[in-house]
Amino acid sequence: MGLELYLDLLSQPCRALYIFARSNNIPFEFKRVQLAKGQHKTEEFRKVNVLMKVPALRDGSFTLAESIAILLYLVQKFKTPDHWYPSDLQKRARVNEYLAWQHVNIRAKGSKLFLTKVLLPLITGQPLPPEKLEFATEELNVALKQFEEKFLQDKPFIAGSEVSLADLVALVELMQPVCAGYDLFEGRPRLTEWRRRVEEAVGKELFQEAHKEIMNVKNLTADQFAPELMENFKQQFLKQY
Repeated sequence: MGLELYLDLLSQPCRALYIFARSNNIPFEFKRVQLAKGQHKTEEFRKVNVLMKVPALRDGSFTLAESIAILLYLVQKFKTPDHWYPSDLQKRARVNEYLAWQHVNIRAKGSKLFLTKVLLPLITGQPLPPEKLEFATEELNVALKQFEEKFLQDKPFIAGSEVSLADLVALVELMQPVCAGYDLFEGRPRLTEWRRRVEEAVGKELFQEAHKEIMNVKNLTADQFAPELMENFKQQFLKQY
């Protein structure tokens, strides 16, 4: 049994893994797990990842959860080019620094805006409250300012002159609110140029392919979700939003 990656390309971490593996010619079997249909909640998938989340990896009898752990596993197993996770101590520290920071900042705030704009109206059946959108947008804008000033600065990429895992993870997360209709690159030339460089580094065609499904996310309808999943989402949203 070869390497298997369990992915749903609506998920940002799944897209990062997909793009990384494809751009580095890593052989893998793409096991699609449709989150909207609740396929991550099945007993079959539980054998791969007891946490019932994507992405997940199976390599023979070895299984692994969490996207960053999986990316680092692939880097080391397939000895990918050094720039992805530099051997230079300080450059690697810059990558690690961003990966440690991003979970509750770019990822959390970008996801919140996406959920607010796309899923909240879908689940509740009510128009989006303007004040909720404004608050979520402002939270993301604060994180974007920190990203530019702390992590990107005047460098081509986060770790310096070459693309790294940090850049790939960052960009797929930023594409989530973009695909929901918030063009966060508008009015941010430094961020726009960085995006262009990252896309070119991984391959623009591959990047677009990975984002094809999420680009059409606004066409989602409630009946495309498993009923029990919709109810679970609704309860969570009512508590948080």
